[in-house]
Amino acid sequence: MMVGAAPFGVIFGTLVTSGPLSAWHGQLMSLTVFAGSAQFIALGLIAGHASFAVVWATTLIVNLRHVLYSATLAPYVAKLPARWRWVLAAVLTDEVFAVAYAHYRHSPPGEIGPHYFLGSGIAMYLNWLLWTAVGLVFGAAFPRLQSLGLDFAMVATFIAIVVPQLVAARFVAAAATAGLLAYLCSAWPYKLGLLAAVAAGVIVGVVLSRPWATRTRPAGVPQ
Repeated sequence: MMVGAAPFGVIFGTLVTSGPLSAWHGQLMSLTVFAGSAQFIALGLIAGHASFAVVWATTLIVNLRHVLYSATLAPYVAKLPARWRWVLAAVLTDEVFAVAYAHYRHSPPGEIGPHYFLGSGIAMYLNWLLWTAVGLVFGAAFPRLQSLGLDFAMVATFIAIVVPQLVAARFVAAAATAGLLAYLCSAWPYKLGLLAAVAAGVIVGVVLSRPWATRTRPAGVPQ
């Protein structure tokens, strides 16, 4: 996961050097926002002179997926003090969710402590800061770095996140629905197509998880 995020961070730093923001703005964004896709979108909107409201609303929509991540992990951290939950929320990303959930899911909620989750988050956070800085420092020397296709590393990372989760028919159906709708609605403004795809995937997954959808399956068929 950290290897996949590395070129993504370098490209972000490189884009900052060729955009309207100062280098310290880019590093500050990685320090405080820590959300690669939102940072790329915000940078593009700022370069296009979008209003603060548009930047805020668009990045909010893109990051709404973290609500789903949090809801999934909530049972495993529910008994922790508030200070722990705030810290874990701050370092939650797509990659950290995948690693933490894979660790938690094999044990009953509350049995495993927060340190594995925290360690994963801190490692990814420091990794993101490092490669953003590399892009900021050396970006001017490689002005066409973003055109080399290195951003596919993040696509590959997301594939690595999603595919291991497809262990039941309803998961495959939800992922296929969300993926197809995201593609069909990719031209919607302000990334609203992504929100529609997430909603559709959740609806399909919930419907297929209802008792009437699972009761008729033969024994031995994954649910």
